Amino acid sequence: MRVLQIIDSLEAGGAERMAVNYANALAKEIEFSGLVVTRKGGPLLNQVSKEVCYLYLNKKSVLDLKSLYKLRKFAVKNKVEVVHAHSTSFFTAFLLKLIYPKVKIIWHDHYGDSEFLSKRPLLSLRMILPFFNGIIAVNQQLKIWAEQKIHFNNVIYLPNFPSQEIEISEQTILQGIQGKRIVSLANLRVQKNHFLLLEIAKKVKISHPEWTFHLVGKDFEDDYSKKIKTLILDYNLENNVFIYGSRKDINNILEQSSIGILTSQSEGLPVALLEYGLQKKAVVVTNVGEIPLLIQDGINGFIVETDELQLFCDSLVKLIENDTLRADFGKALQRTITNNYSEKTVINQYLDWLEVG
Repeated sequence: MRVLQIIDSLEAGGAERMAVNYANALAKEIEFSGLVVTRKGGPLLNQVSKEVCYLYLNKKSVLDLKSLYKLRKFAVKNKVEVVHAHSTSFFTAFLLKLIYPKVKIIWHDHYGDSEFLSKRPLLSLRMILPFFNGIIAVNQQLKIWAEQKIHFNNVIYLPNFPSQEIEISEQTILQGIQGKRIVSLANLRVQKNHFLLLEIAKKVKISHPEWTFHLVGKDFEDDYSKKIKTLILDYNLENNVFIYGSRKDINNILEQSSIGILTSQSEGLPVALLEYGLQKKAVVVTNVGEIPLLIQDGINGFIVETDELQLFCDSLVKLIENDTLRADFGKALQRTITNNYSEKTVINQYLDWLEVG
């Protein structure tokens, strides 16, 4: 089989990580695995395996014919059979289908606001998706949505899966005290709800002032980002909350951290949570998306409702004050991920689905 992944950028987001993870995993399993980036590079380029055939299109506009024919030439040369389009790159895959009809196209829906699907625009998707052979949903809500709202028949739910990081030279050094760091791997986007994180940090500063929070993820330098930075100053958290932007050395960052948190108000199955688990980090997370299928409260982590500020703080303090509990949760979460969300398990399901489809 010969499969090509398409993604719009290589910024350190969940969809982008999964495009790279699929390309890397398939390079070990099939004849040809390719990765095309349409618009923008990013730090994840360093995580693309040498066995993956890579192309950057430098697409300038929605209907950039030069980049489209460059993509077609690449697909023809490498005898691509399946184009696997992630998130918004589905339109590029659709255009390729129009000028290269023999290729099969599938769409991987990573929609982050899965708690707010009723607000999702449908018209463009209903026009384009009849050209697709299948849809992959990252959670059950998206699968049901595709079946009921788009009336698409060939939909499969495949969970995100973690992948071992390729060693890189960048070595981020976190602020704060070793053994007393709390990390949040989340791009600075509204659905990640960093405002809840700052409220938590404000309370934790009172009870455990030596513990610090470390925000790792793309900073879009927009109004949301500016509000976060303003609140850090307003809450006097300059020595307790630190922002790093996108980073390449996630394993190195997690090795310096003791607890992982997610304060999201909407999620699929966050890749960050899988990365926490792989590195045996104890977690406190919100009850959104597929997270409750992964986290069993009090067994392999703590899970709380998005509006339960005090409960989130109480859960976090339990981990702060109990080294043994942190270690037990970390080991249990790693077992859960290894048993149910491994690369091998998901890729086998994926390839079986492609063969049938």
